[in-house]
Amino acid sequence: MRSTVRAKVVDRRGAMLRGIGAGFLVLMLAGYAVAARAETVIKSHGISTFGDLALPADFTHLPYVNPDAPKGGEISQWSPGSFDSFNPYAIAGNAAALSSIFYESILAGTLDDVGAAYCLLCETMEYPEDRSWVIFNLRKDVTFSDGSPFTAEDVLFSHELFRDKGIPEYRSVVEGKYQSVEVLDPYRIKFTFTPGTPFRDMPLNAGGTTIFSKAHYEANNRDLEKSSLEPFLGTGAYVLESFKPGQQIIYKRNEDYWGEKHPLNIGQNNFDRIRIEYFGDDNAAMEAFKAGVYTFRNESLPKRWASDYDFPAVTAGDVVTAELPSGNIAGGQSIIFNLRREQFQDPRVREALGLAFNFEWSNKALFYGLFTRINSIWENSEMAATGVPTPEEVALLQPLVDEGLVPASILTDEAVMAPVSSEDNALDRRNLRKASALLDEAGWTAGDDGIRRNAKGETLRMAMFHSRADLLPVMGAYVENLRALGVDASFDILDDPQVQERASPPNFDFDALPTTVVNGGPEGLAGLEQAWSSVAKDNSSRNRMGYADPAIDKLLALVDAASSREELDNVIRAMDRILRSQMIIVPRYYKKDNWVAYYNMYEHPKTLPPYAVGELSIWWYNAEKGDALKAKGALK
Repeated sequence: MRSTVRAKVVDRRGAMLRGIGAGFLVLMLAGYAVAARAETVIKSHGISTFGDLALPADFTHLPYVNPDAPKGGEISQWSPGSFDSFNPYAIAGNAAALSSIFYESILAGTLDDVGAAYCLLCETMEYPEDRSWVIFNLRKDVTFSDGSPFTAEDVLFSHELFRDKGIPEYRSVVEGKYQSVEVLDPYRIKFTFTPGTPFRDMPLNAGGTTIFSKAHYEANNRDLEKSSLEPFLGTGAYVLESFKPGQQIIYKRNEDYWGEKHPLNIGQNNFDRIRIEYFGDDNAAMEAFKAGVYTFRNESLPKRWASDYDFPAVTAGDVVTAELPSGNIAGGQSIIFNLRREQFQDPRVREALGLAFNFEWSNKALFYGLFTRINSIWENSEMAATGVPTPEEVALLQPLVDEGLVPASILTDEAVMAPVSSEDNALDRRNLRKASALLDEAGWTAGDDGIRRNAKGETLRMAMFHSRADLLPVMGAYVENLRALGVDASFDILDDPQVQERASPPNFDFDALPTTVVNGGPEGLAGLEQAWSSVAKDNSSRNRMGYADPAIDKLLALVDAASSREELDNVIRAMDRILRSQMIIVPRYYKKDNWVAYYNMYEHPKTLPPYAVGELSIWWYNAEKGDALKAKGALK
């Protein structure tokens, strides 16, 4: 079934002027009607980046939920560090886990189709074939969590609020893309996009804006740019029940939630309470899980997954452990260079420093062989470049070669792969020799003390830090290899506020940083501009490395303009080839599956969606099993 209904809309523009030859004949005859060009307008229950929507207008629930899932119970998880704000939209403060749970947007995505979004706060949407504008016909039954009505004025207010006070990286990307936003009536709002802007994703982006209550924001003198322990007022299914600063948060399901019976919500939002417990480190969190202090755990540490889940509750069947498949793009775990620093300007230096990271030894000695090496920034997806460029990729890369923006070798070379090292020794001497030669060529020579310096006498410094103590073994081994290479390397554990302050705009006070790089997916890819465009070089927390390259800027414009998934994949693969050839990251590793452990009182649909475990949204509580666990003292 096609997902859209097409209607003809006449655009009456009044009198028409035409130039004929060298003269200029003006036809302005009173009462003379000129039929303007008819514009095809699509009226739909949603929008897809490419092609038709998977779900028809009359769908009753999402295909991966249990529509009969019971409501009730509590699920609890842990979060590291601390928090001092419920405002996740400000640079200031350390936002609490799940602090965006209060809010919704006009359109909502699904967990099985990342390129589609459906009407949540709207009944329908209208847009022309070129997507140069969109009208949202809003629902009249939506209320904020205090029962106050939701109208188009709240949408306009929220759009302007993020436009004027959103984080700089967001503002720099959306600046100039909206020609106008106008309230047509209390339940209709129109977004018109600036001519020359790639329109494909703009209706979806406009519909994805987080919605706040204008009246509540203004009456309480709120400020989007400031941290606060009072959430803004939203329309979401959960509200704040209680919190202990830096220790615990409890969100409760709003019994008067307007969208309880919306098809997008059937079988979702099943828990009465979601509780978050904070711990200073993972060891303390693990012990608390074993004691039943919280009930659901996503495991990230391979050593722990391989050896620490044999405690009595698991043996007794009170705790379930499972490896659930993941269809997500790999998390992009890497060590990024601060490209603002002079020592990292030369790609030979970056390549040499990458050769010092021994994944194979780390995986065997530290990770129990459970991790997989990242080669591509879009690893585990069709967007990852492989082998030599295809003809389609060459067609995209050739103009960049002709302009001198990338070397001609990009047209024939295979995609750069991460270096392979010996798994038996932490220090791979073959790679060390290659790295040494590269550094010598780049002018960083080793002195009598073994430390490499340039012609100015400056040491090749590479100071790194993170807040996660579990990174010490692998980063410590990397530092030792760097020191053997003559690099003045270090890795320190700092508290989370320090890390955030030093690694974020405007400071960017680091040499290199273990983190993740933004790769995005086919659902608009707005985050790619914030991560890789030149305009985000010095103002984006997604572009911590300070990356800027005119070749990538040109390809980003093609990302926005791609008219099919195939076109998009080709553009991203071309980007991937360039980025990998520049050696701007040290690729680390990822895990192919989701490792989860939970107390045996939760259930989930037989087939989970490909892009999320969904434990907080589509799982549910089995009261009988929960009572049994409590009766035997397995839970606190």
